[in-house]
Amino acid sequence: MNYRTQGLFLFALICIPSLAGAHDPDEPALEVPEIAVVGERPIAASSQQFIPDKEILLQPQGRPAQILRLIPGFLAVEHSGGAGKADQYFLRGFDADHGTDVGFFLDGMPINLRTHAHGQGYTDLNFIIPETIEGVDVHKGSYLPEYGDFSTAGAVNFRTRDVVKEGVLQGAGGEYHTQRYLLMLSPTKERVRTLFAAEGFYTNGPYQNDNQYNRTNLLGKVTTNLTGRDEISLKATFLHSKWDGSGEIPLRTVTRGVLDRFGAINPYEGGNTLRTTGHLNYHYDTTSGGQFFANAYGQYYRLDLFTDFTFFLNDPVGGDGFSQFDRRAIYGGDIGFKQRAEFLAMPMIGTVGFQTRVDDVHTKLGNQTLRIPTGTRIDSDALTLSYSPFVKAEVEPLPWVRFSGGVRGEYFTFDVSNRCAACAERPAGQKGSGLVLPKMSMILGPWAKTEFFVNYGEGFHSNDARSAVAIGASPLARARNYEVGVRSRPWGPQGIELIATVWRLDLKSELVLVGDEGTTDIRGATRRQGVEVAARGQVWGPLYVNGSFTWTHAEFRNGDAIPLAPEYTAYGAAILQWPEGLTSQFQATYLGVRPLVEDRSIKSPSWITFDVSERYRIPVKLPHGRLEAFLFVQNLFNTQWEQAIFAFDSRLRNEPAGVTDIHFVPGNPRTVMGGLAWYF
Repeated sequence: MNYRTQGLFLFALICIPSLAGAHDPDEPALEVPEIAVVGERPIAASSQQFIPDKEILLQPQGRPAQILRLIPGFLAVEHSGGAGKADQYFLRGFDADHGTDVGFFLDGMPINLRTHAHGQGYTDLNFIIPETIEGVDVHKGSYLPEYGDFSTAGAVNFRTRDVVKEGVLQGAGGEYHTQRYLLMLSPTKERVRTLFAAEGFYTNGPYQNDNQYNRTNLLGKVTTNLTGRDEISLKATFLHSKWDGSGEIPLRTVTRGVLDRFGAINPYEGGNTLRTTGHLNYHYDTTSGGQFFANAYGQYYRLDLFTDFTFFLNDPVGGDGFSQFDRRAIYGGDIGFKQRAEFLAMPMIGTVGFQTRVDDVHTKLGNQTLRIPTGTRIDSDALTLSYSPFVKAEVEPLPWVRFSGGVRGEYFTFDVSNRCAACAERPAGQKGSGLVLPKMSMILGPWAKTEFFVNYGEGFHSNDARSAVAIGASPLARARNYEVGVRSRPWGPQGIELIATVWRLDLKSELVLVGDEGTTDIRGATRRQGVEVAARGQVWGPLYVNGSFTWTHAEFRNGDAIPLAPEYTAYGAAILQWPEGLTSQFQATYLGVRPLVEDRSIKSPSWITFDVSERYRIPVKLPHGRLEAFLFVQNLFNTQWEQAIFAFDSRLRNEPAGVTDIHFVPGNPRTVMGGLAWYF
């Protein structure tokens, strides 16, 4: 049985039970009235967090990744002077590039892409419509057996709504020809619950080379109950976007007055992408406190990307532009059983599960000039399969002690074939590799409305299949996470929650992106450690705050700095619900100085930006529905700041040789966007 047949067989094992249900078809359906249950989500670590939709909806529209700054220590910036690409992510001392060390999920479906043409774990969140998200679950560290590949520094799971109470038709516009349109509604809300959403977005951005970024998103979701004890949900999404990019520009061109901050050396950067997904979630609750669950998904993805980092360093005539093409199908899912019970008067929950995933990829890297191909360097087919059994146990031996832990197994197979006999680099071969990853957590309290947490867990990220099959390569990079923390609500459940966490993360090998080759180098072991403090909750009446500060020390085990690793980050927001239907938010985001090279001789500047959001419920009576106006002002004080920033060699056409310089993407200037929404 070959690898593709194995993947299809495992996918069928997951799909068939979920479609067939978990009950006798002759058993009469039990009608159970809908019951609203409100309670605390079980917390396994002090750094675990849930972001509610009320904060998501107050973020400026246009970039779904803006949501991530609500997570302490998490930042996302645009990477190439154009909004169509995946963002650059920072968390716990990681420049996670486009997602290498942060796992992203949508209702449990993985978003990170293995063996991607532009970088391992590539994660483009632009297929998410923020208004369809009811909340975001955040799990830092590797303490939960449910999460595997890429969840080194943490995992982020976006949870979609089943229905919306009111339909919404919205139009918005702003500077740089920015436009956004949204339609979202739930035609049925009872036995069959439906959600449909459509988004259109366009902007030129502040760049002299207009982005012409055009994005179309669709989502459809149907949820129902086949019996009185189960629930099945089917969801599909569609994304298509295209854009022109201004790229990363050399600092020397700006300081000499040769180029504007928002100019471009090569105005032919950019690309287009398409992503379609289908996702099934099913669970059946037994009469004895158990739950059977089965989930399955399939995705098709396409990317054409045109980039130029070094300009004329390697090719003084045609230039160093290169193209990256990615075509793939992804399918997989999980199946398992959870049981609640009591043993010697101790409440317990046991879970056993199995996950599998298949990435069937065709990826290509070549030279290009003005988006016209001029040569091929790598042209490969790569098939990656993973098999991931896990067990988890939660027990409460005393009212003030909880234990949670388990073990996760990982086994990967990599199969790479070369499609270009004339290419200088021809990765090919087969390899298998596995890991066993223990996880454990202890929670003490509450005492005086305070809980204490101790966590240990091992996680990993997979490496690009083209690197994994090389002789002597390490296909899977193990990470060890340690964490101690405290959470307290000294003023009661409705007051401010205070959080403090001390953590350490040791990674066996580091992936460093070589952008102008589209490959990665496997580097030595690293250690990251730091402190996070956060406060969130209701201060008084209509005033709600959310703030955090993080410090991180990150370096290779030989003492070298890890380029781009953040040391200090901070975020603060105040939300005020005024009495006349007006909601205001004022927020600030800070990123401190970072080393850009291993010897710390070149560093990036720090920056801080401020945003204002306003939403106003218009007191006008309509025959059907209501109106709401909204306004977003980003970078309120028009600060000059840098988003993506790197130090490397490049050469301009009139330069005799390469120059080591800082290259950066400028942060957006003050930008205003507003609109009107009709809720019906």
